[in-house]
Amino acid sequence: IILTIAEHHSAIVPWQIVAQKTGGTLKFVTLTKDEVPDVDMLKEMLSGKTKLVVIHHISNTLGRQLDQFWLVIQGRNNRVHIFHHFLRLEAPFFPLAIFSSWSHNVGAKLLVDACQSVPHMVVDVQSLDVDFLVASSHKMCGPTGVGFLYGKSDLLSAMAPFLGGGEMIDEVFLDHSTYAEPPSRFEAGTPAIGEAIGLGAAIDYLSGIGMGKIHEYETELASYLYERLHAIPNVRIYGPRPSPTAYRAALCSFNVENIQATDIATFLDQEYGVAIRSGHHCAQPLHRHLGVNSSARASLHFYNTKEDVDTFIAALIETISFFRSYL
Repeated sequence: IILTIAEHHSAIVPWQIVAQKTGGTLKFVTLTKDEVPDVDMLKEMLSGKTKLVVIHHISNTLGRQLDQFWLVIQGRNNRVHIFHHFLRLEAPFFPLAIFSSWSHNVGAKLLVDACQSVPHMVVDVQSLDVDFLVASSHKMCGPTGVGFLYGKSDLLSAMAPFLGGGEMIDEVFLDHSTYAEPPSRFEAGTPAIGEAIGLGAAIDYLSGIGMGKIHEYETELASYLYERLHAIPNVRIYGPRPSPTAYRAALCSFNVENIQATDIATFLDQEYGVAIRSGHHCAQPLHRHLGVNSSARASLHFYNTKEDVDTFIAALIETISFFRSYL
């Protein structure tokens, strides 16, 4: 199983458990000097022994969209450069489809963690040609405790159920049972009906606004946040700078020299009513690679404005000044 060190814990820990049960091996792709997963390393790791590639679409800490690269995918004498202009959403080309092709060429499957991308942009599983894709509800303005799994129908039909109970069966006999077709096969018992309805309503709401419109707006907002934060002395932002060829999500994880991320987040909340997150963001291996225990993270969505960013930056400058006075 191949993963990257930038994965969320929810995309690492389950596969550690699988590996412990099956005797499988986990291999991790590291980052380049630009703090993005090393695609060349990923390609080199793939072999006939690879069963699954698990990879994020957008990092919840670094903010970089994985398929926004210039990729050299063929030999030196026959180079193919792939670029997806992130504002031309009508007919996007997703290099994740190339990762899928690489995986399929060695008999492996590709699972994409799209929790950080689905709420913010157009995600077309047919264009991506992924085998599995997962996303959570609460990042989509929906309820907590629910999400969804997309899987190709032939793969889901070949999978055994992981949980037994009502509604996931076709027929039950004393010595055996037959199972319902997917997705019912994987939905044993009484489901979280209210949460599922809430997720559906959230999807309808976002679709009504328009995912292309949300993405275009947030692209501008992301650049504004990055540049304003980057202008503050002694602030270290993780992940690459946004550019016309490198889409960055509307989030910035950062640290301020000699000031704890938790102190910054707590002070911003209590003194200015500005809510950001601090900690390892469920990405401890990534933070260890970056040489820090934690970071502060400012995250935006379609309902935020440049004025919100200005309020955050002004409060952050005052917060830094307060802590500097005690150093």
